[in-house]
Amino acid sequence: MRIALDLAETLAAVIDEGSLDAAARRLHVTPSAVSQRIKTLEESLGRVLLVRAKPARATGAGVAVVRLAREAALLEHDALAALGDTDDTTVRMTVPLAVNADSLATWFLPPLARLSREMPVVFDLHRDDQDFTAALLEGGTVMGAVTSRATPVAGCRVSVLGVMAYEPVATPSFAAEWFAGGATVDALTSAPVVTYDRRDDLQTRWLRERGVDGARAPRHYVPASHDFATAVGLGLGWGLLPRLHADEGLAAGALVRLDGAGIEVPLHWQQWNLRSPLLQAVADTIIDEGRRVLDPL
Repeated sequence: MRIALDLAETLAAVIDEGSLDAAARRLHVTPSAVSQRIKTLEESLGRVLLVRAKPARATGAGVAVVRLAREAALLEHDALAALGDTDDTTVRMTVPLAVNADSLATWFLPPLARLSREMPVVFDLHRDDQDFTAALLEGGTVMGAVTSRATPVAGCRVSVLGVMAYEPVATPSFAAEWFAGGATVDALTSAPVVTYDRRDDLQTRWLRERGVDGARAPRHYVPASHDFATAVGLGLGWGLLPRLHADEGLAAGALVRLDGAGIEVPLHWQQWNLRSPLLQAVADTIIDEGRRVLDPL
């Protein structure tokens, strides 16, 4: 049994673009040609590879084929670079990466900007909570990820980045209204809290450590890091901000720190365990930046 790489690349394009029509536009063929390629690949392997939903998604078997297509594209890029065939700067290797929202909003973009100036690469970023980004590696969606998971995903290797420290903060007026007697159990149960989304458990963890049932606190959901910080800064509620964001507001007196210790979230870099100069250059730059900016683990 052999896997035709051109057909595997077509499957990867469908997964990337979310539909057969979008993949056809990317590949400059008709949607029926894309459908026929997928059918041919499935028949040759004897497995269903694609769930034709909106968006389209790979089956368990399809995940393995998509990963093969991405690894082959990466290795081909490295081989062409070794042969000196890198003169055409309009042809750039796409590197899909996963990152948590707070890293994306604070330290993750500068190293990517440097890399894009130095190497023929473009980045396809997938944003998710640090507790869930490793699943994108497992599924073959991305080649590398910022994750809280220290145990290597199968077929990957892991490096320590550092600690993302979070501070419990509010505006002075909000603290005066809701925490005049301190951040007590009763006050924290009543005071509105800003939460990123329903997968974000940082605020709930912080409340639980103080004996508060996090489910009882009224919540605002603000699913964007910059807007989350803005919401806290406007007095919509209290929240846990990355120290990289909170320090400026605390120094200016625009924010005050609530009673109690903050939360530290260890971050790691995981990537496919391939001998790829391009992927290693991406990893080295991101790891160096993370260790420079984040607190040591």
